[in-house]
Amino acid sequence: MTTESIRLELEPRTVLGKKVKQLRREGTIPVHMYGPGIEPRSLQCENRQLLRVLAQAGNTNPINLSVSGESGERLVFAREIQWSPIRSEILHVDFLAVSATEKVTAQVPINLVGESPAARETGGSVAQALYNLDVEALPLEIPNEVVIDLSILVDTNSVVRAGDLELDSNVTMLTDPEAMVVRVDAGRMALGRVEGAEDEAPAEGGEEAPAAEEDGED
Repeated sequence: MTTESIRLELEPRTVLGKKVKQLRREGTIPVHMYGPGIEPRSLQCENRQLLRVLAQAGNTNPINLSVSGESGERLVFAREIQWSPIRSEILHVDFLAVSATEKVTAQVPINLVGESPAARETGGSVAQALYNLDVEALPLEIPNEVVIDLSILVDTNSVVRAGDLELDSNVTMLTDPEAMVVRVDAGRMALGRVEGAEDEAPAEGGEEAPAAEEDGED
């Protein structure tokens, strides 16, 4: 859950359309705020400040957003971030305004920690198939992440599915509970392959010589 308030102050924006290119050249990013019960707003923010706040908030932490010259704050989530395909620069951000008392949906990142005994013992690896969990909760009760301790993967048949993940009672999982999150990819040892086995000497009597090399043939 959110442990500290993240705040961002935006400026009203009057520059629209293709003219926003000039804003970006000056280090200002155009943003848009929308949500149930409010009029969509065209706003803007200084690039470095916006990057700092987005890095703090990610997709799951709400932001307390204010507009310069106006009173009050709104609770928002960064819902769409447009990046330049050429440079690592933000082009535009959409903020969704929400109510602290109404549930919202979010994608919570799944992070792996520790080491799998099965993967270590077989020379295998851990394959992650799902990287985010879809959940529904009140804005201030959305978890920052879901952590899986890989030490629970103790044999080559070990699999963690979405339904195995523990969430607080006030958070509803929307992802299919049967969706696979992580599993063990067994190494050579688990497949019964022993190093050097292919180099063993043939049994007594060996292989017969090819027909073309038999005595008496020209």
